[in-house]
Amino acid sequence: MQPSGFTLIEILVVMVILGVLAAALTLAVGVGGGERQLARAAEQTQALVGYACEQAELTGREIGVSINTSGYRFSHLERDNWEAFAAGELRPRKWLAGGSAALSRDGHGVEIAAQFPDKPQLLCFSSGELTPFRLDLGLGDVAQSYRLDGQPDCTVSLAAVATHAR
Repeated sequence: MQPSGFTLIEILVVMVILGVLAAALTLAVGVGGGERQLARAAEQTQALVGYACEQAELTGREIGVSINTSGYRFSHLERDNWEAFAAGELRPRKWLAGGSAALSRDGHGVEIAAQFPDKPQLLCFSSGELTPFRLDLGLGDVAQSYRLDGQPDCTVSLAAVATHAR
């Protein structure tokens, strides 16, 4: 009677097949086009603004959001100065290469400069409120952009928008 089990060759063949499948899956999921990268960046921005508002309410300290042409950052009020978070979840973030952002409050455009402003353009208040805003994110010639709408109750909604509607 022969012992049952797998031979070394059979195990190697299965491992090669699994390796090829894993590589194909990684390439299919990991290499995203501009539209997928923009969607991920918009979702991340939405989540981080929501997180900042939760932290403001939990800690009892206002948290500001500053936006410039290259990215955005979060800061907290320290005496009379806004101090940027340097590390952690609220560390500064960069826009995608070739990305654009347009900010408005109460239907009026807010200038986005190359440098961060002295005071944040948006505030998450410790009372659980948020400066109402609209942030449109685009990327080069990608056919779709994303719109984040911040509401006074700290909810931030995200919607895909056709580029021609911007």
